[in-house]
Amino acid sequence: MSPLLIAIFTGTVIAATPLLLAALGELVVEKSGVLNLGIEGMMLIGAAAGFLVAVQGGGLLAAFAVAALAGALAAGLFAVLTLIFLTNQYAAGLALAIFGSGVSATLGAGFGSRPIEALSPLALGPLAELPVAGPLLFRFDAMVYLALALVPATWWWLNRTRAGLVLRVVGEAPGNAHALGYDVLRIRFLAVLWGGALAGLAGGYLSLAYTGIWVENMTAGRGWIALSLVVFATWRPVRVLAGAVLFGGVTILQLHGQILGLPVPSEALSAAPYLATILVLVLISQNRTRMALDVPLSLGQPFRARD
Repeated sequence: MSPLLIAIFTGTVIAATPLLLAALGELVVEKSGVLNLGIEGMMLIGAAAGFLVAVQGGGLLAAFAVAALAGALAAGLFAVLTLIFLTNQYAAGLALAIFGSGVSATLGAGFGSRPIEALSPLALGPLAELPVAGPLLFRFDAMVYLALALVPATWWWLNRTRAGLVLRVVGEAPGNAHALGYDVLRIRFLAVLWGGALAGLAGGYLSLAYTGIWVENMTAGRGWIALSLVVFATWRPVRVLAGAVLFGGVTILQLHGQILGLPVPSEALSAAPYLATILVLVLISQNRTRMALDVPLSLGQPFRARD
């Protein structure tokens, strides 16, 4: 296989990893009936907190743990505001995104020019030396494999466990869940914390593995792309993976396009992932509108959100 194709494939998987982590976390949050628009802020806080630990010699394992904890703490603030004080979720989420940008800039002040030894690929021995499968499947770091493993794990948990069923009932019919004796507030709070932890982990991946440096606002809109992925995937984990690979591939292709000197303005190539996000959301919106117009109101069928 061509080295260029291998580079594009591996680059796509690596670029998709932070999107996949953040989107899977938000999927669980939205399944509980909560919408958190602050993914970008939680990713930034996780990236800065994890890098701060790593640059001070705390080790990558501790750095990733702190990144996840920082994201969960930021999500906990959102949960307190929206679930306890009943603040508007849209306003609180946007505020968290702005808050995360400021906090991360403060945490990362003075460390922007200090690179660290980024997370290295796992040593898988003979598997990594296989002719084609080796470079395609067995030369990634542990976080890539963790993100991929979370896809079937999330699907199984949501669809094959009692706890996942309870979470879905809480999201779709909180009144019924409460009548059955489930603590709706507690379940939603835990779901928001889980989503924040994965968002923080996604941000940590950017600074600790993807780049190995800290740059202010280094997420560059990935939090918003992850948010759109959940809609793009219609709240299905496997489709989240497909969407993350799609947008990761667009990101890598625009980078290779700039390297190869394609006769396209660099600004247009850099905007390609975000234009793809907008296009996908428009197509999904048009499709859903068309389906809604095609269904007679007299049918009276109940709307099933986030199946």
